[in-house]
Amino acid sequence: MRIDRRIAGGTVMTPAGPVQADVLIGAGRIVGLIEHGAWADPSIPAVDATGKVVLPGMIDVHVHTREPGYTHKEDITTTTQQAAAGGVTTIFGMPNLDPPTTTLQALEEVFDLYRRKSIVDWNHNPAATDPAEVVKMAETDIRAFKIYMVVDTGRTYPHPAGTGMHDHGHLLQMMDTIAPTGKRFIIHPHDQALMDYIEGQFLARGENTPQGYAQAYAARDGVIWDTAIDVILRLAEASRCPVHIAHMQTRRSIEAVRRAKRQGVDVTCEVNHWALFLGTWHDVETLGPYALSYWVPDDAREAVWDALRDGTIDVISSDHAPHTREEKEIGWTRMWSAHTGTPGIQYYYPLLLDAVNRGMVSLERVVDAVATQPARAFGLEGAKGRIAVGYDADLVIADLDAPWTITNDGVLSRCGWTPYHGREISARIIQTFVRGEPVFTDGRVIGEPGFGRMAVPR
Repeated sequence: MRIDRRIAGGTVMTPAGPVQADVLIGAGRIVGLIEHGAWADPSIPAVDATGKVVLPGMIDVHVHTREPGYTHKEDITTTTQQAAAGGVTTIFGMPNLDPPTTTLQALEEVFDLYRRKSIVDWNHNPAATDPAEVVKMAETDIRAFKIYMVVDTGRTYPHPAGTGMHDHGHLLQMMDTIAPTGKRFIIHPHDQALMDYIEGQFLARGENTPQGYAQAYAARDGVIWDTAIDVILRLAEASRCPVHIAHMQTRRSIEAVRRAKRQGVDVTCEVNHWALFLGTWHDVETLGPYALSYWVPDDAREAVWDALRDGTIDVISSDHAPHTREEKEIGWTRMWSAHTGTPGIQYYYPLLLDAVNRGMVSLERVVDAVATQPARAFGLEGAKGRIAVGYDADLVIADLDAPWTITNDGVLSRCGWTPYHGREISARIIQTFVRGEPVFTDGRVIGEPGFGRMAVPR
């Protein structure tokens, strides 16, 4: 048995729970879990994890790299530098690029960019808008498709032409096309007709502000989200298409997903960093456009946390969505013209570990939601998502007793800011390994562009 590295002395989060073990790594995979000190070869490099936890790397299935087309905001290398620093070992990119990934040709061009530029492992979710192209793209090793049920008002980004679909007939047609491929269909839920009416009222009153925008998108207990998710679930049932719902944030939509799961609908869903740790009304008033994404009222946030804890929300993903300060600043007076979304991939795992320390969620549930469930839902089980023999050695060493403060000075994103500037947290990522090789250590990203490989089933 070839052994290249040993991670020694840590508490290892395995599928059976935490164990005191050393992790043996060979040829990029986990080849053994043994008692502390039961085996040691001075010729084999050992990493001391004493007093720390060893976790599976996060599989982030919702990441906006902004490349190609919007590299003034971010690119694949800067995105994956943040991933490495944040304990994320696999990313799935999103299709709202220029050109959008709606064709096999565009998809293959994006694959080439990842191969040359990504530090961590990767996949990509192309937009499902052309049935003929969907069939061709499904023959590659992609794990999912993506669509937005939204058309931007007052701007052309972050939902550019070619990535949106809100006609229910077209949506069912696309589900019928995707279902035989076995891929999962990621859907950004949004009832465009209702939103046109609701936001029109706010704009007519001159409430083109962060507060107005926040209230519009959360209006009437989140009706634009709830009606869209009801449609998605019914069409998924009718088509037998596996679906994944992005941006869970309302009480009713959580209950709808619970019912659908009980009825046997193949649905998974996710929660993003802003729903758990940002987007309070205080954030809206103090950070304005820098906090939006969306406002999540307190009762809805409580329901989201409950759904994460009980497993209704399967997956934790960042929705990493960087924009420049200039693209945000306009939002103080013209929020509907600002680019919405917030950077999140660098700090999501540490924030979750801090939430564990605060008693808000168990470490087991965090590990399940950041690694095990994404691998299961997107066809990577057996290769990624667990600390178990035979799996890729995508590992994170974290210190759960390491207080520090997030600041803009530490931001690796090209945008240069984080909505969490000044936030004190209690846990820190110490090292990140992708297929057994360190890509982040001692506060520095040491992984090289081009090291990342396409994440595929085994």
